[in-house]
Amino acid sequence: MTRRILVLAHTGRRDAMTAAQEACTQLHHAGLIPVMRVEELKDIQDEYGVLAAPTETLGVDVGLEGIELGMVLGGDGTILRAAELVRGSEVPLLGVNLGHVGFLAESERADLTETVRRVVDRDYTVEERMTIDVQVWQGDVLVSQTWALNEAAVEKASRERMIEVVMEVDGRPVSSFGCDGVVMATPTGSTAYAFSSGGPVVWPELEALLMVPISAHALFTKPLVIAPTSVLAVEILTRTDAAGVLWCDGRRTVHLPPGARVEVRRCGTPVRLARTLLSPFSERLVNKFSLPTQGWRGPASHAGGTS
Repeated sequence: MTRRILVLAHTGRRDAMTAAQEACTQLHHAGLIPVMRVEELKDIQDEYGVLAAPTETLGVDVGLEGIELGMVLGGDGTILRAAELVRGSEVPLLGVNLGHVGFLAESERADLTETVRRVVDRDYTVEERMTIDVQVWQGDVLVSQTWALNEAAVEKASRERMIEVVMEVDGRPVSSFGCDGVVMATPTGSTAYAFSSGGPVVWPELEALLMVPISAHALFTKPLVIAPTSVLAVEILTRTDAAGVLWCDGRRTVHLPPGARVEVRRCGTPVRLARTLLSPFSERLVNKFSLPTQGWRGPASHAGGTS
């Protein structure tokens, strides 16, 4: 049976192009067919010429329905771009980190050969990550609808002016204040923008939604952890003429005039991430953030029986 692996890379970076060429070559030598997007494959062929690994083209030679797995070479931004591409399909994404923290990535650049081996051997598991559906309303008119894997962030549009907002949960107001914005995030996004805004780290196995104010000018501005069945909303008040902007995963934007309302709810279409390592999230957290753990002695060993 023919096995095709989609290789996605930020080919504007030389290290990503090198990694993509290596991955495609190793997959080809193992008997699998590497597949790339048209523009990325052209970049590889322009760089490596006749030495470029034999590679098929997505959308020309094969569609997503013919792809077994996507290998994403880059940072979290590249993985989020890949999630846009494969969302709604059965294709899981396996990230190889070429960036900095790279929380969505499963392995590092130095482990590329081992990662390819695991792909060849199907030595990986797949987990589904919650996504959110995001709607923008102006009065009774739905003006935009999109989605996010990490977060939907309502931010001020002008650097010099705060926006006035009301946070709402399940149709009830929670608090109103001036701020730079509000992040509404998934557990996956808890280590991204929500984290840098002071939100809690949420284990990805936990089903929950987050609301995290950004630089709020108020007393009650604590981040909220909310049931995944709830509907979150942020309204931009009209008592000033300050406008906002909605950012979804830092990639998709919608202008928010005064009076605009952003609603967020759990989406029924998850993003599938492949994992080659069985390490718990706590260990990944320590490794990604280089957290100090000196002096740890571990759980006490208990002798069997009681006296």
